[in-house]
Amino acid sequence: MSYKVLIANRGEIALRAIRACKELGIKTVSVYSEADKDLKHLRFSDETVCIGPASPTQSYLNIPAILSAAELTSANAIYPGYGFLAEDHNFAEMCEKSGFKFIGPASETIQKMGDKITAKTLAEKSGIQIVPGYKDEIPSDNNEFKKIARDIGYPIMIKATAGGGGRGMRVVEKEEDLISHAEITMQEAKNGFGNETIYLEKFIGNPRHIEVQIVGDGKGKAIHLGTRDCSMQRRHQKIIEEAPALNINQEALNKTLIACVDLCKEINYEGVGTIEFLYEDNQFYFIEMNTRIQVEHPVTEMITGFDLVKAQLRIALGMPIELNQDDINFNGHSLECRINAEDPDNFQPSPGTITKMHTPGGFGIRYDSHIYGGYKVPPNYDSLLAKIITQANSRSSAIKRMLSALDEFFIEGIKTNHPLHQRILHDDTFKENKHTINYLENEFLKK
Repeated sequence: MSYKVLIANRGEIALRAIRACKELGIKTVSVYSEADKDLKHLRFSDETVCIGPASPTQSYLNIPAILSAAELTSANAIYPGYGFLAEDHNFAEMCEKSGFKFIGPASETIQKMGDKITAKTLAEKSGIQIVPGYKDEIPSDNNEFKKIARDIGYPIMIKATAGGGGRGMRVVEKEEDLISHAEITMQEAKNGFGNETIYLEKFIGNPRHIEVQIVGDGKGKAIHLGTRDCSMQRRHQKIIEEAPALNINQEALNKTLIACVDLCKEINYEGVGTIEFLYEDNQFYFIEMNTRIQVEHPVTEMITGFDLVKAQLRIALGMPIELNQDDINFNGHSLECRINAEDPDNFQPSPGTITKMHTPGGFGIRYDSHIYGGYKVPPNYDSLLAKIITQANSRSSAIKRMLSALDEFFIEGIKTNHPLHQRILHDDTFKENKHTINYLENEFLKK
């Protein structure tokens, strides 16, 4: 059977998907907004369709426009990438009802794992340690609510069940702030996600952010591809990622990896996914599951040689694929630096025209990007411009290789966070792998 996949995304991940489709002999359709008519991947797609104005709500989040483009071009399937509609269970369901294969988990699975309370219940059932907290409906009586918080123990974290990407969360240090913080979080959740439901968790003060990459065939078989460390972050947004996560208690790790695979088998997970944890005092605490490809997926590919995007396509389209844990071999260490169009000092977005640039290369260096000299970076979307990835036999060698790559790389015409990455890689705390999720904001940026 010949396949045609519509790519419902933009930028780097759209180009990544086209490359994977070409290797598998799959025709591609790329949708784009009016602001994105000059994107690089459109030149390499077999067909292109403009789906609306620059505003994401009128283009990349416009489900009727995307489905119409798929119908117009006789596509078989839709690839969502990350961001936009990638974890929208309604979109996945509408794809299926319209006769298009959604390249990802079933809509029911996305809905279950997208709801923080349901996801925690399923994770705990599979033997995954969760953060102590209260996941039932919050009582309307303020005194009962305060008692629940006291039983958990301050500080606590208020979270929106439908939140994500660092949004819909608030830390409460003392009881007198509980009610007001809860009301604010509920209102923000209602405005941002259309769901005001919240829950409470013990606030884990200074952890690392560790995640486990899994792949499932949707028929009860699943494997893991090890860990990633994403602790270098600002406002819950990752800046540098690496694989594997080092200095982890082996007993806790083995137990967690087995439990993650068991969870994916239990829910018949289809495609690739990431189970995220906070890690502190030799203990993993489940945060959430992302039912999509991750921005940082290349570091896993670099140490395993396993193509995650091709796996997504093969599984969804019924193409042959072998998922055997014994076939996964881990080699060396990999780092990824996210290059964003933003001021490196105040993190303000920096759209505009790239007047000149040079990309890095060499042994053990990978460069994933959609930009080029003369490209105009629009102000309408995420600021990610490029991902520079290195792989070497050891973490220290991967860092040195990344510094070399960053020395070669430059962009003129706009500001980027390139200098920030160079500073981080020279930092002793980072080089010694002693940083946590709070280090960048609370210590490094104050030096």
